[in-house]
Amino acid sequence: MVVVTVGNVVSTVETDPGYGQLVAALFRRRLWLVGIFLSLLSAVTIYTLLKKPIYQSSMQLLVEPNYQSKKDSGAGAENQFADSTVEIDYSTQLTRMRGSQLLQKAVALLQTDYPKLEAAELQKALVLTQVEEDKVKTKIFQVVYTSDDPEQTQKVLKAVQQVYQDYNREQQKLRLTRGLAFVDEQLPLVEKQVDRAEDAMEQFRKSQNLVDPEVQSRALIDALSNVQKERRSNQAQMQEVQGRYQSLQQALALSPQQALIAARLSQSARYQSLLNEIQKSELAVVQQRLRFKAASPFVQQAIDQRQRQRDLLAAEVGRILGSNAAQVQTQGDSGLSVGQLSATDLTLASALVDAQVNLVALQGRAQSLNEAERSLQQQLRRFPTLLAEYGRLQPKVEIGRNTLQQLLKARQDIALEIARGGFDWQVVEEPKLGKQIGPNLKQNILLGAIAGLMLGGVAAFIRDTMDDAVHTPEDLRQIAVPLLGMVPALQYEEGLAALVPFRETAFLAPSLMQVVHWQPFRESLDLIYKNIQLLPSAAGLRSLVVTSALAGEGKSTIALGLAISAARLHQRVLLIDADLRRPSLHQQLDLPNDYGLSTLLLRQTPLRSNGDIQPSHRYADIPLSILTSGPLSADPAQLLSAERMGDLMQALEQAYDLIIVDAPPVLGIVDALLAASFCTSMVLVGRIGHVTRAELTQATALLSKLNVIGVIANGSDQMANRYLSYERKGQLATL
Repeated sequence: MVVVTVGNVVSTVETDPGYGQLVAALFRRRLWLVGIFLSLLSAVTIYTLLKKPIYQSSMQLLVEPNYQSKKDSGAGAENQFADSTVEIDYSTQLTRMRGSQLLQKAVALLQTDYPKLEAAELQKALVLTQVEEDKVKTKIFQVVYTSDDPEQTQKVLKAVQQVYQDYNREQQKLRLTRGLAFVDEQLPLVEKQVDRAEDAMEQFRKSQNLVDPEVQSRALIDALSNVQKERRSNQAQMQEVQGRYQSLQQALALSPQQALIAARLSQSARYQSLLNEIQKSELAVVQQRLRFKAASPFVQQAIDQRQRQRDLLAAEVGRILGSNAAQVQTQGDSGLSVGQLSATDLTLASALVDAQVNLVALQGRAQSLNEAERSLQQQLRRFPTLLAEYGRLQPKVEIGRNTLQQLLKARQDIALEIARGGFDWQVVEEPKLGKQIGPNLKQNILLGAIAGLMLGGVAAFIRDTMDDAVHTPEDLRQIAVPLLGMVPALQYEEGLAALVPFRETAFLAPSLMQVVHWQPFRESLDLIYKNIQLLPSAAGLRSLVVTSALAGEGKSTIALGLAISAARLHQRVLLIDADLRRPSLHQQLDLPNDYGLSTLLLRQTPLRSNGDIQPSHRYADIPLSILTSGPLSADPAQLLSAERMGDLMQALEQAYDLIIVDAPPVLGIVDALLAASFCTSMVLVGRIGHVTRAELTQATALLSKLNVIGVIANGSDQMANRYLSYERKGQLATL
């Protein structure tokens, strides 16, 4: 939607075409639409009636591919080792089955019945597709053949069926034969590879003195773990025994060796008896020394007795301790207390000796475990290299053995498959006698009708688009001035005399009289004049120019109609014919033209009164005066642009309530612009189906500086139809 301002009038312009305009365009170009529709429909009907009948037959085959994919986990050994040159999928299968090589074989089978049949013709009429179920492609292929002979469709499909089955068997045999040759070729190579891999593995085991490095490495790791566990346990025991040993040693204040000697001596009865005797001898020596002097024989005798007893004690110690006897002093007083331990001390001494023995044993075990751990760790350091070498050799052996086993099995399976002879493609649906599928008269007529409507509509739209003429009042609304109203088109086919009453007058020609007195015309002009009065831009309207873009658009008739409508409202109205080049108003009204506008403009004397104007021609009791154009002038533009024209208009505006000027067309001449420059307002007339949008746009552009208050649509079929419909409804209501 575009808003345009012209003068003081704001106009809303609708630019988007609606459905009504599209239908109107089709109606205007209905001859194009109907002509193309009937032509195409007739051509389709004649073509359908003259065309030969067409028959169609079909069959369906369950097609297994001649080579399954090697990635198929369920594929047999013969498929895994088949020749890759015959490997095809369903798409390739379809392409090969449509190929001329196979179809030529079918043509050869049909030469007896159809000698003129060629492979290219068969390939063109044969349709091969893969059947789909719920958008999933199946293994079923459908073959459809079309011909003008129903028996030929069936025979051709049977021949094609035989060719396809023979092709399947040949492909299977070729695949299996090449597969067997491939297996036989690969077997010696694989056997050599297996032998080399096994020899390398055997040499590795002998050189490394290993059977399975992985198993042995795991065994060494387990052994190392056990040794480390035992070492930790032995360390804990050793710490426990060490603590007990130190506690016992502190309690006895003896070393383990001393405790052992003391224990042995304490357990000897003779040693204890000798100790007792020595103690008695010591006591006797002390007593004798107290009685006698040191040189007394009694003292010396007691000392000798004591010495003999000590010698006996030393001999006893030597007997008990053997080589350890030197560690015990038997001659002094301190050595006499070594072998005198209590029962508790004997128990502690025994425990101390046991602790020492256990500690020595645990230390020896710890040393042994450490040596074992170092040995195991040293052996494990060489296993990463061994495992890497073993991991390189072992897969070669396993892969080679597996491949060899598969080849042997494949050879056996392929041989069995060749002996069995393969399998045929299953026929799901046998070919039958062809059924007629065309021509379908109803369908073709329907399609022809649809195509005819579409092409006719397109042609009508194109033709209407190429035509820039204004066809409806809505088209006038698209220019930059408001639409004041619509004047109905004349209904020539029914006759104006039968539609409207009229009466003879002294100055109206019969044709123009019929138009002016036609009721729809009168009503529309009254409405238009009322719209002009209601316009804000027409306030104080004293003079109005009626013009058009081109000649022949009915501006003179509209000007006369507006003048009569204004005069009927008891206004003093003057109608001026300002067309000084081709005046027509006096001819239509049968008035003399020897005195008129040009006469007044050519006078050199000033206007004196209304008497200078031609006497008024009155219509019945309506105050309507008419000023014709007068004699033709050599330079109309000079007359209309003179100051006398302005003076004349001022004088006339004082004498009349409204002056309507019938001006020449706008395009091509300047007369209308000159006349409008001396008037207060201006109206543009456009005849439906006559003036073009471009001409209207050009005219409004030229008048843009003037007070153009609106446009009037002349010759509207819509207005006439509305009036007739309203009139009929009134007549029915009266009945």
